[in-house]
Amino acid sequence: MVSNISCCGGVGLGYWRTTTAEASVIKRRALQAPALALRGLLAERPWLVTSSVSFVVGLGLLFLAPGMIVATLVEWGSSTSHNETALGMGAAATLLAGAGLVVFTRLEPDMSPATVFATVAWTWVGSSLFGALPFWFSGEFGSFDNALFESVSGYTATGSTILSQIEGVGRGVLMWRQIIQWYGGMGMVVLAVTILPFLGVGGLSLISAETPGPMSSRLAPQVSSTARRLWALYGGFTIAVAVALKLAGLSLYDATAHAFTTASTGGFSPYNASIGHFNNLAVEVIIIVGMLACGISFTLHWRAITGSPRAYGESSEFRFYLLAILLTALVAASLNWLNDISNFVTSLRNGLFNAVTLGTSTGFSNASGSNTSGDFAVWTAGAQSLLLPLMVMGGMTGSTAGGLKVLRAQVMAKYMRVGLLRVKHPHVVARVKLGSRALSESVLQRVAGLVALYAFTAFAGTLVLSMLGQDLITSSSGTISALGNMGPALGEAGPTSNFLVFTRPSRVVLMLLMLIGRLEFFAILLVVIAAYERVRRTARVKFRH
Repeated sequence: MVSNISCCGGVGLGYWRTTTAEASVIKRRALQAPALALRGLLAERPWLVTSSVSFVVGLGLLFLAPGMIVATLVEWGSSTSHNETALGMGAAATLLAGAGLVVFTRLEPDMSPATVFATVAWTWVGSSLFGALPFWFSGEFGSFDNALFESVSGYTATGSTILSQIEGVGRGVLMWRQIIQWYGGMGMVVLAVTILPFLGVGGLSLISAETPGPMSSRLAPQVSSTARRLWALYGGFTIAVAVALKLAGLSLYDATAHAFTTASTGGFSPYNASIGHFNNLAVEVIIIVGMLACGISFTLHWRAITGSPRAYGESSEFRFYLLAILLTALVAASLNWLNDISNFVTSLRNGLFNAVTLGTSTGFSNASGSNTSGDFAVWTAGAQSLLLPLMVMGGMTGSTAGGLKVLRAQVMAKYMRVGLLRVKHPHVVARVKLGSRALSESVLQRVAGLVALYAFTAFAGTLVLSMLGQDLITSSSGTISALGNMGPALGEAGPTSNFLVFTRPSRVVLMLLMLIGRLEFFAILLVVIAAYERVRRTARVKFRH
């Protein structure tokens, strides 16, 4: 009986335990059902809109927000202007917009070249618009169009400003000016493509569209590795410049602020006199070395760092780049010395600094004030004219510098020489070579087409600015400065002036020129062409109905 009871009891207990366990599972599943349903809904996200442009713009905005938060902390900790709310509101708006675009949109499975360039262009436009919010909310820039001008100038690493009294602005807002140039120097899209490969979409085409100048080679077989190495080099240069400036006697704030805009070859400074504020030779030397380094191809840097230091000497573009800057500096210094602008040592110091800052499209100034020897606006006409070719040419391909790029200048010079040779000897077989490699006609035609487009845009920009009330020198140099992302111009918009000398409509034109120059024409042109085609298709459909 005992055993039966035990048996029955054992069976009964086992049955009771099984029933309780099943009930527990059912209860747990019932409690988890809403969460599982929500998770499934989020995974499927039936509300998603397929838009690569919106998705990548959202990623770009999400990357901006941490920079705004850093600027907010700087404002909170070291400024008396109390613009923390303005910066915080800008960060919140940017985070919400970025998160909304990422959550409610998705990438297209296959991106056409037109979509790639449209994505790049709209990422820059979106970043510029949201980057202007802290400036606008702070009230330091007056109207929104002034705030937008400062933001576009920052993201395109141009460095032109509308501020007349920079030092009267809060430190956090000024740090945001420096940070947006650092973001824009290497490119927001290059930062974004470090995530795209994990989403199953390759991003090399985005890097090619974003990186200034034609990338001659990848740094790594995978795009994510390429992007990480680009940013590692960029971050390394930034830290090196910051440490060197701190050792030269600058405060942590000043060293960091100027490191951001040296590495990006942007040129913003939290001081009216720019680098001239410090009147420190050691600081100028560090800035010169930093600008030169970041005007060099990052691919070339990587090759040299990873075991081939001779890569610098083997690069004809590198040799041409250094020779052009040093020769310009020497001749300009000699002309200024011979015309009693300053003594030879001072002339050489000012000539080298200004040749480097314009040759790398940075735009810093070492003038301690207007009408001093460091202000190239007071140089002789001959010395000033030497600076214009550097402003047009810019730095090396694959660097953060603006301009047409040294490689294109080399190719065009050789192309014209071969053209003249063919005129003289019609039956001669002559090829344009870079090193030992002969360039195809299609490559030469693309380069020639871009140069022609650049020249036409420069002419059109000069004409429009002149019609809007600017003198010829200010109009032409302002156009070249905006297209090449230089910063200062000649005439009324010299290195010790600001761009308030341009009328409001003129500044809108300059913003467009900055974006065209930064994206090297094709992205903006493809966006315009795509918009035109869309309007034409819509009009055609309506006409048929």
